[in-house]
Amino acid sequence: MPDVVVVGGGVGGLAAAIELAAAGERVLVLEAADRPGGKAGTVTLDGVEVDTGPSVLTLPHVFDELCALAGTRLRDELALRAPEPAFRYLWPDGVALDVHVAREATLASVEHTLGAGAARELAGFLRYAERLWSTAAPAFVYGDAPSLGRLVARGPGVVRELVRIDPLRSLAGAIRARVREPHLRTLLLRYATYNGSDARRAPATLGCIAHVELALGGYGVEGGMYELVRALVRVAERAGATLRLGAPVARILRHADGSVRGVALVGGEHILAPRVVSNADPAHLATALLGERPRHGLRLPRTPSTSGYTAILKAARRPGGATSAAAPVAAQARVAHTVLVPGDYGAELSDLFDRDAPPADPTVYLCAAEACHGRRGWADHEPVFVMANAPAEPATGARDEATWPALRERVMRRLLASGLAGDGDELVWERTPADLALRFPGSRGALYGAASNDRSAAFRRPANAVAAIPGLFVASGGAHPGGGLPLAALSGRAAARALLASARRPSASLTTTRHPHEEPTSP
Repeated sequence: MPDVVVVGGGVGGLAAAIELAAAGERVLVLEAADRPGGKAGTVTLDGVEVDTGPSVLTLPHVFDELCALAGTRLRDELALRAPEPAFRYLWPDGVALDVHVAREATLASVEHTLGAGAARELAGFLRYAERLWSTAAPAFVYGDAPSLGRLVARGPGVVRELVRIDPLRSLAGAIRARVREPHLRTLLLRYATYNGSDARRAPATLGCIAHVELALGGYGVEGGMYELVRALVRVAERAGATLRLGAPVARILRHADGSVRGVALVGGEHILAPRVVSNADPAHLATALLGERPRHGLRLPRTPSTSGYTAILKAARRPGGATSAAAPVAAQARVAHTVLVPGDYGAELSDLFDRDAPPADPTVYLCAAEACHGRRGWADHEPVFVMANAPAEPATGARDEATWPALRERVMRRLLASGLAGDGDELVWERTPADLALRFPGSRGALYGAASNDRSAAFRRPANAVAAIPGLFVASGGAHPGGGLPLAALSGRAAARALLASARRPSASLTTTRHPHEEPTSP
């Protein structure tokens, strides 16, 4: 009988398994699918494996510390890449701006493209974003789930901390106050969508995401992002955890007093264990896995984050193409990440958050797997990951069946018109928000759990220990501290720490080995 059952082999579940196994717990991870990873998945198309989920790695030290629990290091498990340039932003007025992994290189690019004044504005905003991160990260990212009571208990200094994270102003307001250059404003507004939120309503605290990507850096992974999942599985098994695939959990079993006693699989098999870590969406945990005894005390999101329409473009390779952003787009070699910005970014936000509709003129994001990850494609074509923001599925009912085909056509029209796709290129795979909702029950297709569209959002995410159900813990992008690869991993670690504390067993690592806002070592 295992000490702990982890329901779900996504990044949060694997992270929890590593920490728990490293602390001496007997851990069994049950994954419903035929491979682990959750939203960090792959698909094989005409003999070529391509990534279908996250496409950039930030905060790699989070995974380095996980690896250290099992006596290894991230650099021993996989190789990171620092593609140059990292991002290329393209606006309808012809402006093309390259963004780099190194902050100073980005500032130089902004000065060259948009002028010295714009570079000064971005440098100033990044200083502000660094202050947000250094103040907010210890309490809202690396620490236990925040609560107003816990903040008040920290004493008078908490008021100064709250002022420093600028929670009473919106992200859009903070950008307007510091940045006049319109192209930079759009670039910075996009960071709210990195956790599926509306920059017009989300607190300015989310400006810290600009520091994470533009100062700490966003990296590729040699061979593809799924190599990170494979590395986490190796580390978990090395620590002593067991992974069982094709094992969907139907419900969590409980004793008469309400405490956990194990899980029941879809086929009827019971696996007994005194503690369970749920890596499922919190809504699925509350409405399905807890069965007929729904009293749980979980804080469920009022508003889901955005979802996304994603696809794989089989694109003709461009050997010997120009590398300069000033060259015609059709002549450019593909860079790691390309962002095709719409003419009216505010209209996209209105479509997504006011009208609950796919954007009429969407931002289109591309990740060229060969340039970013060195993941080789077909003989004459390369795989390009395509994404457009989209709303999550409705809580009741379904969208018109023409919704997603219409968005696909708008995306392809933009790619063709911009020169980012040619007449012979084709979409060979796609996944809609409706598909995501089916694959991840309870999520409604949302990519990042709850949206951060008000000042109290961070306090309403489910905590990592379910106080009302002894023995139940939550490690999920839908729980504290939120969605995205590093935050999901931190959610797993927070759930593991809570579990070990409840069992009065020491965690393998209760503190980070690197300061939360220290820059990671370059690959």
